[in-house]
Amino acid sequence: MKIEFDHIFKSFGKTEVLHDVSFTVQEGQILALLGENGAGKSTLMNILGGLFPPVSGQVIIDGQPVHLHSPNDSIDHGIAFIHQELSPVNDLRVYENMFLGREERNAFGWLNRESMRAQARKILDSLGIAIDEQSYMRDLGASHKQIVEISRALLCEAKTIIMDEPTTSLAEHEIDLLFELVRKLSAQGVNIIFISHKLNEVKTLCTHYVVLRNGWKVAEGDMKDVETQTLSELIVGRELAHMQKAEPQKHEKEILRVENLSRGKDFQNVSFTAKAGEILGFTGLLGDGRSELFRSIFGDTPDYTGDIFLNGEKYHAKSTTAALKKRIAYVPSNRKENAIIPDLSVKTNGTLATLKRYCKFFLLQNAPQHDDFATHAADFRIKYADENDLITTLSGGNQQKVILARWINTKPQVLILDNPTQGVDIGAKQEIYEIVKKIAQSGVAVIVLSGEGQEIVRLCERTLVMFHGKIAGELSGDALNEQEIMKLATGANLI
Repeated sequence: MKIEFDHIFKSFGKTEVLHDVSFTVQEGQILALLGENGAGKSTLMNILGGLFPPVSGQVIIDGQPVHLHSPNDSIDHGIAFIHQELSPVNDLRVYENMFLGREERNAFGWLNRESMRAQARKILDSLGIAIDEQSYMRDLGASHKQIVEISRALLCEAKTIIMDEPTTSLAEHEIDLLFELVRKLSAQGVNIIFISHKLNEVKTLCTHYVVLRNGWKVAEGDMKDVETQTLSELIVGRELAHMQKAEPQKHEKEILRVENLSRGKDFQNVSFTAKAGEILGFTGLLGDGRSELFRSIFGDTPDYTGDIFLNGEKYHAKSTTAALKKRIAYVPSNRKENAIIPDLSVKTNGTLATLKRYCKFFLLQNAPQHDDFATHAADFRIKYADENDLITTLSGGNQQKVILARWINTKPQVLILDNPTQGVDIGAKQEIYEIVKKIAQSGVAVIVLSGEGQEIVRLCERTLVMFHGKIAGELSGDALNEQEIMKLATGANLI
């Protein structure tokens, strides 16, 4: 299948989103569609996915202009859209998810389960994937759920698959499995349009690229002819400073000390210290227990054993409220599910953890709330039109900065950041790194939880690597690199 975007223009009211965008996706290409949040990537793919039409221009498939009025039109033309946030029905089986909304029935109106199972099995076998079609979705890992979504697309005889940030929730070995499958589909002539902010993955997987900026196509070409740094600069429209590896500094004052902390199968006998002004990293593979560990330290799961000390005094994290009183702050992973309140304003989201501060006689005082948020918004360079707009009107990077502002407003002594740049573009990621460094320089003990080795190396002075709920090792200086992280994270040092 050959897809041509021919002079696509799109606006919403007076807001122009796409300007005269033209490029071609050839059969079997793995095309990286790149750009910052707000560049127009999603709008363009939603046009291809049939969610809304362009104002002008057209989509051409195999030489014929097409009119895609709905997602079903798009599917009928062999186009499938796998969204970043998967929505499987976990209480249904794999084959039932694959046929969801297109169930086969026999002459009596009963579900033809035998036929659906056989077709599902055929698709999975063709991909060389060992998934039982009768397994429940709830029993599958994140990568296998992605593969079921791809299988569902192939069941519709999709010849073009749009994948939006497909590796966000995957561990390294799961990413390898997904990439192997994508290459196999490409060899079979299926087009892949791959949307990602992770340029190292894009360089590894994709054959071609298109860069959008502010709704304009600014570059396209063969991936082998472009360097990662050049892609970064094309995306943000300026030269990016090379991020230097974080160098260990001398930090004297111990803020947090943890001794032999354990909680069931989640984590066992974890001990470490974090000092004022330090950026301490925790990394590993999915399921390593790092998020569970710090949820306990933050009081979300207080049924742990072992000891926590703050400034030398023993402290038991009985609740998140108790942790907040002790000036411990936690920016959770998965911003959309666990951090933003979509029905509240930018300002309210940015001050949510400190609303009591602005209450007088049971009434919320707007002036001090406005002043505090405006101060952090300026410091963090948060871009918004009106502080009373819903937070969902902001880009992912600006939403994340609002959540950072929320917790910095609590004046923490310990700041825990769980995947702080998940789902943000490369420009916003660099801005967040600079914000984190400034926070640490103010004397806060910053702890960064991240599965991205490159992020850990760039940001953290010292890193603890977890493996199956235990600390596998500590890295700093020259030893803190992606290769050593992976050895510890996979348990290779134990072999």
